[in-house]
Amino acid sequence: EVQLQASGGGLVQAGGSLRLSCVASGLNLDDHVVGWFRQAPGREREGISWITASGGSTHYADSVKGRFTISSDNAKKTVYLEMKDLKPEDTAVYYCAAALGEPGSYYINAYEYNDWGQETQVTVSS
Repeated sequence: EVQLQASGGGLVQAGGSLRLSCVASGLNLDDHVVGWFRQAPGREREGISWITASGGSTHYADSVKGRFTISSDNAKKTVYLEMKDLKPEDTAVYYCAAALGEPGSYYINAYEYNDWGQETQVTVSS
């Protein structure tokens, strides 16, 4: 059974930092794409960052580029999202998701992911 365990959210002031973790079990990160998504109240789920199978390359939405960094530790089966210079508009519930993928591929749409972790809340105060 595939499980994704997201954690690391919290309350932080604008300009602060948080690191989210997504621990995977029941799958191999060497052949899975992992994405981070977020959903703010009243808004659609937004894809923000993706890492290809085996962590070969990383990709970011414009809204977080330069501030967020995705990385993976395949031995620990954990994908991280380092978030810096947080802004109030980053406030949302955050999810990690995984999907089987070919090396070098990544998927930006939520519907392309089979497995989802539980949410972790990020709140950025102004």
